[in-house]
Parts: sequence; C-alpha cells; structure tokens
Amino acid sequence: MNDDVNAQDEVLAFLAGRAAYGDAADAVRRIDTHAASVFLAGDRALKVKRAVRFAFLDYSTLARRKQACEAELAVNAPYAPEIYRAVVAITRESDGRFAIGGNGTPVEYAVEMWRFDETHTLDHMAGNIGDELADALGRAVAAAHKKAPAVAAEPWIDALGSYIDEHAEAFTQHPEIFPKAENAAFAKLSRAAYERIVPLLRERGSHGLIRRIHGDLHLGNIVLIGSKPVLFDAIEFSDIIASGDVFYDLAFLLMDLLERGLPKPANIVLNRYLAETRRAEDLDALATLPFFLAMRAAIRAKVTVARMERAAAEDAAATAKSAQAYFAFAQRAISPAAAKFIAVGGLSGSGKSRLARELAPLVAPMPGAVIVRSDLERKALFGVGETEKLAEDTYTPAVNERVYAAVADKARRILAAGHSAIVDAVFARPQERDAVAKAGGPVALHGLFLTASLAVRIGRVGGRASDASDADQTVARAQERYDLGRLDWIQIDASGTVADTLARAKAALAT
Repeated sequence: MNDDVNAQDEVLAFLAGRAAYGDAADAVRRIDTHAASVFLAGDRALKVKRAVRFAFLDYSTLARRKQACEAELAVNAPYAPEIYRAVVAITRESDGRFAIGGNGTPVEYAVEMWRFDETHTLDHMAGNIGDELADALGRAVAAAHKKAPAVAAEPWIDALGSYIDEHAEAFTQHPEIFPKAENAAFAKLSRAAYERIVPLLRERGSHGLIRRIHGDLHLGNIVLIGSKPVLFDAIEFSDIIASGDVFYDLAFLLMDLLERGLPKPANIVLNRYLAETRRAEDLDALATLPFFLAMRAAIRAKVTVARMERAAAEDAAATAKSAQAYFAFAQRAISPAAAKFIAVGGLSGSGKSRLARELAPLVAPMPGAVIVRSDLERKALFGVGETEKLAEDTYTPAVNERVYAAVADKARRILAAGHSAIVDAVFARPQERDAVAKAGGPVALHGLFLTASLAVRIGRVGGRASDASDADQTVARAQERYDLGRLDWIQIDASGTVADTLARAKAALAT
C-alpha cells in the first residue's frame, strides 16, 4: 500500500495548487481527515479518498477508491442534490502532467461538489439555532427518512449489541478518562437496555423502520443553504454503519444538540419529527431513545479519545475533556428519569400551546416531553394541513369526543414507552379532565389550567398567524359562558408574558 500512498501524495499535491483549476480559484484550501482530503477552489470542492485501510473501511486501492466515490455520490445525491455533482477522474496526460477530468489515464478519483459556505454548517451556527430552524431540521430529517429504503433488520440489530462490548474495550484503554467502575456500570446498564428493546427493534424492522439511514447525522453534516437545512456526507463505506432504525439516526442529531447545551432545539426537532411522520409506532419507539442517545454519545467518546494518538501535546487535555463529556452524557442518558404527565388546559387565547412549547424541553427524560395538541389531532382526524381552517361542523360534541380520545391514546402510548407527555387542549369539561387523568395509568397527572381575562384572550387569538388553532374572537367570547364545573387542576395566571406564565407553571409543578 505504500506505493499507492506515495503515488497519491503526488496527486494531492497537484490538487492543492492553483494551477489545477486554471483561473477558477484565487486560492485553494485543503482539509484533511483520517479518510479523505478535500480541496476547496472557487465554487468547486473535490473530495479524494485517502489510500488508507481501517477496520471499518478499505480505500487502499484505486479501484476501491473509485467505488467509494461512486457510492458516496449515489448515497448523498438524494439528500443534497444542491451539493453533489459527479465523480471525476484525476488523469495523467501523455506529457506526464496531471489533469482534472482529462483524457489521459485515471490515477485517482474525486467526488466533485458545489462548494458551500463552510461557516454555515450547523456546528458553526449552533448558538443561532432558533425555534424556526429547529422546526425545519425536524422536517428535513423526517423527509430524508421517508425516502430511505428499508434494509434487513437482524444484521443491524446484532451489530448494535456488539457495539456495547467494543466501547467497553476501547474505554478500558484509558482508565484515566473512563474510570474502570464507571465503564463496567455503563456497559451493564447498556446491555440490559439493549435486551429490553430488541423485541421492539425486531417489530420495527418488520414494519420497514430499519432503513438505509444517513448514519452520521450530527450538526457538522448539515448545512444551511438559503434558509433550508441540507443533510450531506452520509455514510457510504459500510452497509452496517449506514443501516439502522430511523430513531437511531435521529438520536445522533438529538444527542449533538443536547450535548452542546441546546435542549429546546432538540425538543422541537423531536416534536416536529413526530408530527411529520404521524406514526403511532414512533410513540412506542420513544422507549429506545435512552439507549440510542447513550450509544451515540459513547461512539463520540470513543472516536474523540482515539484522536489523542494524533493530537498535539497542547491539545491532549482538551481532547480528553471532550471525551469525558461525551461519556458523562452517555451515563446520564442510559439512566433516564421517570416519565411525567402534564396537562395544560385553558380557554382559547390563554396561552396553552406557548406554555407547552416552553415547558417541554425542561421535562425529563431527554430530550424533553412530547407534546400532544388537540388542535393538531383534530386536523389529522380530517386529513388537512396544520394551518388549514376547519369547518364549524368539525367542532361538534361527537367530534370533540373523538379528538380527546385520540389525545388520551397518544399520551398513553408515550407514557408506556417511559417518556414524558404534555397534553394541550381546552379541557373545559370535568369529564374531559377526568378521562385524560386515567390515560396516565400509574403515572400521576399534573393538571394546569391557565386563566386570563377575555380582553387578553381576544387580543391573542386576533394576533395569531399560521397557527393550528381555528379559534377566533367569536369563539373566545362564546367560551366566556362555559361552565367549567369542578376545577381541581392548579390554576395559573397566564395574563402576563410567556416567561411569567412559565415561572408560575414551574413553581406549581415543583410543589
């Protein structure tokens, strides 16, 4: 392989020079990773597989590198047609000189891409991921998974179990970073969690939910082009690593957001993803999240500590600290807090949905509570879009009963999976409040009922735009005549700011 490496070094030196690109580049930027070299010139990017062989990939021959480039294009073009262009040959011409896409003998291959602004990858923009972008992220991942083909489940399920011992073995090599007792305890908890979810994973495999996934779905592999998050650099070198439950793929993104201290974006991504897929099976799959989050963090811990072998002495301490942080996250994830069940009721305009959205990221376990909103369930019942206005006859008592039953059923499945749920509905009638309390089973309901004056509520419903609620000022006035009956939920004054209401709700839940 040394001859191949030496020959490739000549090609890489050529690609690093401006002459390779004619007048297209003022300067060439080279980025090296353990498995690739990327050259950025003008509006063009060329990615060359390095002549290396690892346990998980083999790029040691030109034929293998060509095959890997073709696989990368095939895998990634569906995710990011804005980026991926073609596989191009680097040729040696008759005069001995190299050329990109020349007529001579191919001596190397590269994936040719349109260059994007590297500062717009979401790892660089993590501090600016607001609610709107987080929502778009959830939509993008759901859309990608919708197109992903199903694969055989059993090979991936077996491989997933083997990762536990692989991690434990890697961690034993660095007891100063991963203490022996903590490593053993984490492995034991991981094995127990894996055994619990294997039947569920097999069931999801039978439903086609183990698929050819992105495989490396962290913030560094998502770029904002215009206002759209675009997924790129999906795994192409291993069918097993690029296979998995769609929730395992999602868990990588959630873990990356959470580990960076971004619980609200992570919660929005999860809730939007569930709203997009609308699969009841995904509510059951919430049971997999503690294990999936832990595995994703453990992988990052293992990869990070491996960098210490190549890191400069001055970087070793920071690298070790990063590995420790990932391991600490994995330990927290594998031992999730008990599920909580919260209901947020109140007349239209009282601020129920705003409070639910602010409260959800704060409710353990990670990445926060799943929100079940009656407005969305009603729209789904009639097969219309979230913001499409429904006719008046979809608000009859009979329809309301069906909507509240759907809300209760979803909450029941979420809680049964060991996850927390927040249900958001008016809950104006005592029997509606009593029925939803029963949905929690052994998990006690914490009921909050928001109150605000008619003037405040009218002002809020009048200012809504692109919202799932159909309530208007006429509805708000009509609700003033409601007889709420016995109200044993905690009443929260919601007439002030969202922050004020959130503070009161948190205090009420803490009692």
